[in-house]
Amino acid sequence: MAALKELKGRINSVQNTLKITSAMKMVSSAKLHRVQALMEALARYENRFTETVAALCSDPDVVTASPLYLPHKELRHAVVIALASDSSLCGAFNANAVRQLESVLKSLISEGFSKITICPIGEKMVQAVVRPAFAARFAPALEINLDYRHLAGKYSFDGIAPLATQLMQDYIADRNDRVCMVYNHFRSMGHQVPVTDQLLPFKEESVDNAGREAAHDYILEPGPDELLAALLPSATRIRLYRVLLDSVTAENAARMIAMQTATDNAQELIDDLSLEYNKRRQQAITAELADITSSAEA
Repeated sequence: MAALKELKGRINSVQNTLKITSAMKMVSSAKLHRVQALMEALARYENRFTETVAALCSDPDVVTASPLYLPHKELRHAVVIALASDSSLCGAFNANAVRQLESVLKSLISEGFSKITICPIGEKMVQAVVRPAFAARFAPALEINLDYRHLAGKYSFDGIAPLATQLMQDYIADRNDRVCMVYNHFRSMGHQVPVTDQLLPFKEESVDNAGREAAHDYILEPGPDELLAALLPSATRIRLYRVLLDSVTAENAARMIAMQTATDNAQELIDDLSLEYNKRRQQAITAELADITSSAEA
């Protein structure tokens, strides 16, 4: 009987775990659909906006209109915006982002950057970069700015825009020479890929030759140089916000998949334990009947 009680207790414990993982899956699913819709709508707007800015940048008459487009000759200070989540239970999401960050830091140091500032977003990324062992690997080049650590849980344009503005001001003033973003890109519901993008200087890779040729068919008012000076900062802010939404979408997708897997495993374990419980219970009943029969015959 003691073994049956132990099995019953384990079944009840796993059932409680299943209820928790199932609830977390539903919460993650609701968050995912909300932020995914926002991210996809912004991505369409950002693509067209960036296409327009890139076409203007490709015009040889205005290529020097904005210092945000021009790479610096000296590579001294790099800024890396590293995004992860505030909590765990999302599979390898955070570990993949940290590994991608380590790879980027090694690459920047090999390029000759003597100073690297990390702006971690998300508590799990903060916990990773403040570890003494992590800092020791890249010392003395590494600095950490924790002012924007809360943005993973409060993904708003008003929250991320000041960071983009500060980065642009520092780039124009030669206080930084490159700005990179490390995050998990939402490719599909079950596939989130750690990637690295360059925020500054602005790159025109998103526009094709047809887009560049089409830009010359427009009559621009004000002039293209003034238009570029006004649009490029907005494109930078929008792009950083889109990356934040992309990371949050990937996080919720990873957590939903992880909780679905945990729920399936819990249900499988319950089935196995229930089968074992029923077998032992049947054995106990059979043994009791045998004892009763033996006593009656005696």
